Amino acid sequence: MNRTFLALLTAVVLVGCSKPEVKEEKKEGFRLSDTMMQQIVLDTVHLRPVQDELVLTGEIAADGDKTVQVFPQVGGVVEQLNVELGDKVTKGQLLAVIKSGEIADVQNQTTASTSDLDIARKNLAVAEDMYKAGLNSERDVVLARAEVTKARGTANKNAKQLSVYGVGKDGMYELRAPISGFITEKKATEHEQFNVNDSNVGNLFTVSDLDDVWIMANVFEADISKVAVGYSADVTTLSYPDKHFRGKIDKVFNVLDPDSKVMKVRVRLDNPGYLLKPAMYAQVRVENTEGAKALAVPAKSVVFDKDRNFVMVYRDRTHVETRPVTISKTVGDYSYVTSGLKAGDVVIARDQLLVYDELND
Repeated sequence: MNRTFLALLTAVVLVGCSKPEVKEEKKEGFRLSDTMMQQIVLDTVHLRPVQDELVLTGEIAADGDKTVQVFPQVGGVVEQLNVELGDKVTKGQLLAVIKSGEIADVQNQTTASTSDLDIARKNLAVAEDMYKAGLNSERDVVLARAEVTKARGTANKNAKQLSVYGVGKDGMYELRAPISGFITEKKATEHEQFNVNDSNVGNLFTVSDLDDVWIMANVFEADISKVAVGYSADVTTLSYPDKHFRGKIDKVFNVLDPDSKVMKVRVRLDNPGYLLKPAMYAQVRVENTEGAKALAVPAKSVVFDKDRNFVMVYRDRTHVETRPVTISKTVGDYSYVTSGLKAGDVVIARDQLLVYDELND
């Protein structure tokens, strides 16, 4: 019985000892293929300044420094509208034509002053001829010259006034774009009549250059200390959720709205292709680099599985380890690691999930 028991015990021990050997052989059999080696991207773990992130909501607005409201200088009736809301215009382009009684009066005055100038010049010529012939005095010539000067001044004044109004053919008042950009506001309607002295008459158009835009973001009172001029900002929109627009806070409005209790900050962004439209909703991630440093890995290298975070630590194509890590926070493209890695470790930063699945089936 004892010999039998010892034989059984020896067999159990041998079987138990053989299991790790089989598992080790399975690990030794793992090897990254040539195709996989071409697909994966490796990154080295290193200390990185810790970034803080604040998520804000905001709205896209036209650059106020490149926005012009177009007001009519005279009252009248809108005879012709050449643009619609959202149209792109160039500087000097005709926006609308207005038929104005004020313009008609100025034109009549200009015609009359031009005629008066012609008559004054003829009278001066006659006075000079008569003076040379001894038929009148020098005083008559001086008075005639004074009349010419007076008539010329009136004619020049009326001509300048017409040029300021921008009078086109048939005495119509032409409203033109003061800058190149887009029609972001249009209040004029065809055949509408208005007077410039009416208290409710404002601009007929607003033209905005949208080559760059502003993001007006809301900062709650508790977060005011987390924003400052110069902080980087990552902006996303509902229209382009996968596209990131990078900018910086260039102005902090140091007042709170009395109703909403928020403070505004402004982010200036380039707008290639005019993708960003005024009044579009935006999410703004404000990034602030702290003084402290921590180990960081690309956020895309982290695998989350079974309520834990893992990274694939690479030594060579036959030695890849699935290592659990503790992530303190993820900001932008980086995750900050508090345990599980050391500086200099190499991790798989792309297609690591394929490797993870193969090693942990």
